[in-house]
Amino acid sequence: MRSLIARGLATVAAATMAAATVLVPAAAQAAAPYEVLVFSKTAGFRHDSIPTGIQTIRDLGAANGFTVTATEDANAFSASNLATYEAVIFLSTTGDVLNDTQQTAFQNYVNGGGGYLGIHAAADTEYGWAYYGQLVGAWFNGHPAIQQATVRTEDNTHPATSHLGATWSRSDEWYNYGTNPRSTARVLQSLDESSYSGGTMNGDHPITWCHPQGSGRSFYTGLGHTIQSYAESAFRSLLLGGIRYAAGQIAADCSPRTGGTGTTVEGEAYTSSFGVQVANHGPASGGRTVGYIDNGDWAGYASVNASGAKTFSARVSSAGAGGTIRVRAGSQTGTVLGSVAVPNTGSWDTFRTVSTTLTATGSGPIFLTFSGGSGSLFDVDTFTITR
Repeated sequence: MRSLIARGLATVAAATMAAATVLVPAAAQAAAPYEVLVFSKTAGFRHDSIPTGIQTIRDLGAANGFTVTATEDANAFSASNLATYEAVIFLSTTGDVLNDTQQTAFQNYVNGGGGYLGIHAAADTEYGWAYYGQLVGAWFNGHPAIQQATVRTEDNTHPATSHLGATWSRSDEWYNYGTNPRSTARVLQSLDESSYSGGTMNGDHPITWCHPQGSGRSFYTGLGHTIQSYAESAFRSLLLGGIRYAAGQIAADCSPRTGGTGTTVEGEAYTSSFGVQVANHGPASGGRTVGYIDNGDWAGYASVNASGAKTFSARVSSAGAGGTIRVRAGSQTGTVLGSVAVPNTGSWDTFRTVSTTLTATGSGPIFLTFSGGSGSLFDVDTFTITR
């Protein structure tokens, strides 16, 4: 019998959470009203999607508790004015758009705790200002014709990408970048260069990323060239999550990863399961885990493919018996790619990371199977597969 009372969570509450949408929309978590500044000055190419982008951000603000000021006046970049806003959005800006005094004010704003969000041609901006290159993460270096490509989700724990599956096929103008931001930013999405023509980044092509900047936050996406982009619900949700992160309204781990390309998944985002339930834990990513794990339980993740998987790590907690996670390919009885022991961490709200190398190969969706002693064994907050 499951020790639900000892865990301090009612079965009915957990079942209700599991039945609800696993990935809670960002709008449902909206905090107090806040303000953002949209800056769209261009000193080079001007995108015809800018007016639509401004209106989209206004609409997102009206529905999600923030107000929007849009300007192309660089005089808005003064210390006193910037202090009004929780985030500044560079919407397809191009060229040299700020003078030295304005640059200093903006640098102090971000380093002091403000937020920056760059959309598309924000990477085609301020090439002579080294700080901006760090802030945006990478500068634009050309693009092929608009075409359909496959976008891979590398991290769906971020509020900007939590609604997305493993891949997303869509049309846009796909930027190449002069440098790869992977070593300095958390890559959230990348392009499959085999799915389109004209990629020049040798198969490792980040397209959306985030990182801390001083005491502030930076978020950039290369999506958003076309007017049609702003009518896509998935893209609008990407923008909303990025805005909320940049504005400091929701926390996310944007530290860079080391090693190969990774996919991070919320444990509670399983698509099939036996025995497990969603559990509430304040310190967990998104406030929830996959929990109530007993010996023999399992969880499947249709959005995560086992092909090419090299390592597995998981953020776990346990005040129970601990146990073992086995990583399988294709099904709950499929090939075991690797396994890792989970210790008692001292409490259900004390998390630590366990990891292992995956020595076998397989294909199909990832399944996690759980084993150990009696009673509740451990919880899984997030897990990461690297390739």
